[in-house]
Amino acid sequence: QVQLVESGGGLVQAGGSLRLSCVASGLTFNRYDMAWFRQAPGKEREFVAALPITWRTTYADSVKGRFTISRDNAKNTVYLQMNSLKSEDTAVYSCAAGYDGYRGSDFSKRLYDYWGQGTQVTVSS
Repeated sequence: QVQLVESGGGLVQAGGSLRLSCVASGLTFNRYDMAWFRQAPGKEREFVAALPITWRTTYADSVKGRFTISRDNAKNTVYLQMNSLKSEDTAVYSCAAGYDGYRGSDFSKRLYDYWGQGTQVTVSS
């Protein structure tokens, strides 16, 4: 049974930092493209960042220069380091895993096979 479990969310003041973690189990982690998405109340889910196996790291324009995605294959974990947080970053953040085989370049539109439940990030202004 595949599981993706996020952690690291919380309440932080604007300008602060948080690091999210997503631990995967039940899959061969190094064969999966990994990504982070977020969903704010009343809004659609939006792409944040992706770290594919065989493609470059990609970010949404809204987080470029502030967020960094990374992965540790030995720990089956993907991270999202979030700096200079803004109130508009408030959302539930979820990680996603997609099996190797995607040959497109737009990882915001890629179909992902597995999703985590999410972790709440609240940024106070």
